[in-house]
Amino acid sequence: MKKGILTLVLIFTAFALQAQRNVDRTNFRAGLNGGLVLGDFSESYSFGLGVDVYHHWGVSKVLDIGVTTGFFNAFGEDQTTTANGQTVQTEFGNWQYLPVGASLRIYPGKNVGFKFGGDIGYAVGINDGNEGAWYYRPSMGIDLGGGTSELNISYLAVNDDVAFSTVLLGYLFLF
Repeated sequence: MKKGILTLVLIFTAFALQAQRNVDRTNFRAGLNGGLVLGDFSESYSFGLGVDVYHHWGVSKVLDIGVTTGFFNAFGEDQTTTANGQTVQTEFGNWQYLPVGASLRIYPGKNVGFKFGGDIGYAVGINDGNEGAWYYRPSMGIDLGGGTSELNISYLAVNDDVAFSTVLLGYLFLF
């Protein structure tokens, strides 16, 4: 196990050093996202808000790799159901995740701020009854303000027994 971790650290360091020779697009990113809950959870949760934190290293002229974390909260709804003359009200609490993962971005053109890629990792469940699960998050974005900020759209899916998914619009500041 220790040899495996050491190997990953050495490979990661080699990529970071190689990136310094090819392109200096290494940066820290932090921002907010928000969007609509889709699929299995859409009846109980209408929208969510989150915080994203990234650190990317420029591996080549067209590729960045990095790490990511953040926080995501889907706001629960109250539902009222009436059947056979009886009314039942159900209150759904907020559904919260702390995603921790790896990130990849591809820049398809020269001097174009457009990028696409994704994140993959584990979403740690924060609230009661939320065990967490593996997640993936494909995204597309464009740099704004001469590369000082980014506007992106992404799809977040946390796959457990039932998939939690949402489409998000995000704004990041690049440092």
